[in-house]
Amino acid sequence: MSLQQNKPYVVDGKGHLLGRLASILAKQILSGQAVTVVRCEHINVSGSFFRNKLKYHAYLHKRHLVKPSKSGPFHERAPSRILYKSVRGMVPHKTARGAAALERLKLYEGVPPPFDRQKKVVIPQALRVLRLKPGRKYATLKRVSSEVGWKYEEVVDKLEEKRKVKQQAYQERKVAATKKRAAAISSASNELKDVNSKLEPYGL
Repeated sequence: MSLQQNKPYVVDGKGHLLGRLASILAKQILSGQAVTVVRCEHINVSGSFFRNKLKYHAYLHKRHLVKPSKSGPFHERAPSRILYKSVRGMVPHKTARGAAALERLKLYEGVPPPFDRQKKVVIPQALRVLRLKPGRKYATLKRVSSEVGWKYEEVVDKLEEKRKVKQQAYQERKVAATKKRAAAISSASNELKDVNSKLEPYGL
């Protein structure tokens, strides 16, 4: 993700480590690149699920002394908001530059339209299979979030199942159309043999 482009990068969050992904996203948005992350619920956190659950419950007990409902800290439960807060901690978000950088970051659970039809990328420096030692325990944000109060796990799963069915049907139609076009070109090649031979000297 070192190359800048006008269109936002669409990153598939599945299988990425939370901290490593957040640090790379922070650097990208500060440099001016817009980034969209989908499937935030499948982001991984190193360490066992039980350890991560205890850490999050300890975090939930941290309160502000004066009217915590107004002054915070506000404890995020949704996976996309957990990633957002991780990125925000790596960005000077109280300055105009940091606030503008955070505006370039969009985070979603699942793959909502129009991102379901767009090409997605992964970040090798943050992939769990490449960065976490084999055999080490890890947990997913979806499970941790659902344990601490996130209520939309079933809704996201249901929408994802619908999306995968539609994606499979679209893929089958696309493959069939490609095969049909290739068959038509091959069948017509004999008929157009004379025409193609005449056009060949002109580079057509």
